[in-house]
Amino acid sequence: MATTDINLNPAMVNANRGAKLYRAAWRWHFYAGIVVVPFFLVLAVTGMMMLWIAHIDGRDGERIPVVAQGQPASLNLQTAVAIAAVPGGQPVQYTAPRSPDLAAIFRIDGADGAQVVVVDPYKAQVITQFPRRSGWYDTADNIHGTLLLGVTGDRMIEIAASLGIVLLMTGLYLWWPRHGGLAKALVPNVTARGRALWRSLHSVIGIWISVFLLFFLISGLSWAGVWGGKMTQAWSTFPAAKWDAVPLSDVTHASLNNGPKEVPWALEQTPMPASGSNAGVTGVPAGQAVNIDSVDALARNLGFQGRYQLNLPKGDTGVWTLGRDSMSTDSLNPTSDRTVHIDQYTGRVLADVRFADYSLAGKAMAVGIALHMGTLGLWSVLANTLFCLSVIFLCVSGFVLWWKRRPAGQLRLVAPPMPRDMPLWKGAVVLGCVVAVAFPMAGITLVVAMLSDRLILSRVPAFKRAFS
Repeated sequence: MATTDINLNPAMVNANRGAKLYRAAWRWHFYAGIVVVPFFLVLAVTGMMMLWIAHIDGRDGERIPVVAQGQPASLNLQTAVAIAAVPGGQPVQYTAPRSPDLAAIFRIDGADGAQVVVVDPYKAQVITQFPRRSGWYDTADNIHGTLLLGVTGDRMIEIAASLGIVLLMTGLYLWWPRHGGLAKALVPNVTARGRALWRSLHSVIGIWISVFLLFFLISGLSWAGVWGGKMTQAWSTFPAAKWDAVPLSDVTHASLNNGPKEVPWALEQTPMPASGSNAGVTGVPAGQAVNIDSVDALARNLGFQGRYQLNLPKGDTGVWTLGRDSMSTDSLNPTSDRTVHIDQYTGRVLADVRFADYSLAGKAMAVGIALHMGTLGLWSVLANTLFCLSVIFLCVSGFVLWWKRRPAGQLRLVAPPMPRDMPLWKGAVVLGCVVAVAFPMAGITLVVAMLSDRLILSRVPAFKRAFS
């Protein structure tokens, strides 16, 4: 009778159910961490590198100083000097100086690939030149985006970021205070010692950055090939139909991405306007030649002050493109993003796309990318640095917690055991399905993990011991 009374005691039943759920969440948190932690360390370190390189040194020589003296030489002359520095060179892009005491930047494509030519705008002399996207920033960017493995690396990082959401959800469940108040759970127990102190610091720092971590994961996934390129971006493309009676070319704005993404996220899949008609509104005044000087003068009249990017026409239907966006560090304000297309023959403005024209998702991405990249000024660089350091601490402390928990001398993972008779398993299946649909790469990985566990790891003694 006593045993029956204990088994029927609701408090005991609920406590037992809670303990099983806790162990199950802990197990998933543990295995997700094994996959995620190495990638998070790489992303945090390379992210900090890009933050500070962009802030201090800039990219592509943009912060090389010059002595401002008189009026700058014409852009036609500056462009000719830049072309002469690259055998067989073809001008592709001009980046205007951020301030009068900085150099002008030209991208010239030659026989040896794309070259950056840095020009003193006052002397019309080449200061230096080097292969485009060859600096430390670009190395860190390539590691951050693809691990230097191309599409394979992109998919690996997308899997890690997707599983990072699983890690975040299970971590929140593990942290949730079951004894004591919520406020107490937000402050680390610095009087603890050993593993208890590491656990307290790990959980409290994790909860404090949880919202920011979710933001960085979601905004980072928007760059990924599957979740970003195939799903999110396809739903939020700027509609070319908003341009009134403008002929369209067969290429999209993505053709302007010279290496990393340089075109606003919302425009990438939108067709480019085409030159060769009388469409558009007056831009370059009638009677003036349509060249880089007159287009630059138009840009200034339209409000492009300081740094902006000017892409030269490509082919017979190509257009001049004026661009300013915070993703390319042109400005500190993502709401000032603007893209203008100009007919290469008539100088008429074919399209003028501003932040206000983006969809809600496009606006969210413009602001989100600026926050993610820390291009809103020094405060955002410092805030993102603090976040990256917190992520590194979580990775290191997670390893320390495992190291202190494992039996000495045993070469196995010592994963938290999966409880028998898992309660609420149907709810867990539904939640897993939701995650799989929302983040396909995470879903595929979870299915592969479960099949591997059922068909291989649990049946081969050596694997069963190593992964237990």
